[in-house]
Amino acid sequence: MTDAPAASAGSITIEPARAWRALAVLLVGISMSLLDATIVNVALPTIRTSLNASESTLSWVISGYSLTYGLALIPSGRLGDRYGHKWVFFTGLALFTAASVACGLAQNDMQLIVARVVQGLAGGIYLPAVSAYIQLLFTGRVRGKAFAILGAVIGVASALGPLVGGLLIQAFGEKDGWRLVFGVNLPIGVVALIACAVLVPNDVGPRRKEGGLDLIGLLLVSAGLTAILVPLIEGQDQGWPPWTFWTLAAGVVLLVLFAFWEVRTARRGRSALVPPHLYSHLAFTAGTILALVYFAAFVSIFFSISLLWQAGLHHTALESGFVSIPFAAGSIVGASQSGRLAATIGRRVLVIGAGLVALGLIALWLVLLLVPSPDLTNWDLLPALLIAGFGSGLFIAPNAQFIVATVDPAEAGAASGVISTMQRIGSAIGIAVIGSVFFGTLSVPTGRRPTTTDLANAFGTSAAAALAVSAAFAVVAFLLVFTLPRTVSQGGRRPESREPERAAA
Repeated sequence: MTDAPAASAGSITIEPARAWRALAVLLVGISMSLLDATIVNVALPTIRTSLNASESTLSWVISGYSLTYGLALIPSGRLGDRYGHKWVFFTGLALFTAASVACGLAQNDMQLIVARVVQGLAGGIYLPAVSAYIQLLFTGRVRGKAFAILGAVIGVASALGPLVGGLLIQAFGEKDGWRLVFGVNLPIGVVALIACAVLVPNDVGPRRKEGGLDLIGLLLVSAGLTAILVPLIEGQDQGWPPWTFWTLAAGVVLLVLFAFWEVRTARRGRSALVPPHLYSHLAFTAGTILALVYFAAFVSIFFSISLLWQAGLHHTALESGFVSIPFAAGSIVGASQSGRLAATIGRRVLVIGAGLVALGLIALWLVLLLVPSPDLTNWDLLPALLIAGFGSGLFIAPNAQFIVATVDPAEAGAASGVISTMQRIGSAIGIAVIGSVFFGTLSVPTGRRPTTTDLANAFGTSAAAALAVSAAFAVVAFLLVFTLPRTVSQGGRRPESREPERAAA
């Protein structure tokens, strides 16, 4: 590609070849964090036996990661704007690499949960720098291509996680192979850090000094979301004692206080963590709910399937990883076409994508419901996963551009941060809810040693119940797509207002 990056104020002017090399380094970093969001799915059964972990631990390993990932996005974006995105990216990537090693060395479930929480926090620290650099390094149609590549990487890395995890566990054994699922990040992270220092340019433009980090807002929303997630994850494991309901109520109260605090902060002319005026756009409000609900459905699919395939049907981690191949293949094909289709048919690409995801998950639920669990094979799931994967590829890359197009152009940066945060919070809530449904419906015969058929049927019933909830999330997401604008022009602008180009990952 020969198009030169933008040379206007606030941009980075370098040779085009170097701009693409810098983007490649950034994409390696983001691939690590996104791969780790799903790669651990196939490792859950071996983690359970290796560490004698509880059922709630398995949910925390994924939900804790997603929650801190999402909560770090907005403040870290603000820090990058103020102090420079390169070194925020470098710091986050270094912390992510160190936390990955800590995950691999964990000797009990609590150590693993803490390391995963830190790992998610680190991933959220360096993700916003990728979108920022695309804005700084590219302009015009080339920027649109860069965002399309980013969208494809997001979808493909997330979809390939279970297969990569299965390959690692198969190669290094089920007892401790799960540790390599995390440990593999060490050599990749070290190389990426060196490449970042050498190849990623400094963004040395003028810095915004006004405002500051909304620490009280961050504390309120963090406490509120944590208070909601804890009972959702721990409640089923502990039999839903009274404290779980009180904690849920406290979480709701904290989120309400967070909303009031943000309004008060904005009225006083200070920088709110989530600008309240964004939610004066009803379409944006619906779009953020869409982001949350869609990712709740998307990320939870392989949590259920991996537990069924390994703990219920006694397949290996690699065999469980192979189940994800149709979804990954469909995602790659869909992502490759999403940008072109978004430019030609507008919002319909999201309608088609979300519709196919909903259709695929409903079909997957019906397969689990109607086919006897001991007889299930990869081939039974292949059509449904291929359809859902293709739809997901169509949806993920362009969806944020359409949501950002619901707000004024000057608000695009803040809107992008909110959308990314809602996606990760959706992942955390989705796993918490799905985990509670899965383990809450899991009933293995007692009084005798369960047979392989008993286990297959028990896990099959639970997986069907969990997939029903995932499918319901997907149907709601499909309906919410119709709240978005019908078209956005190249780069994410609303054509009717000639807005400056903005896009979000």
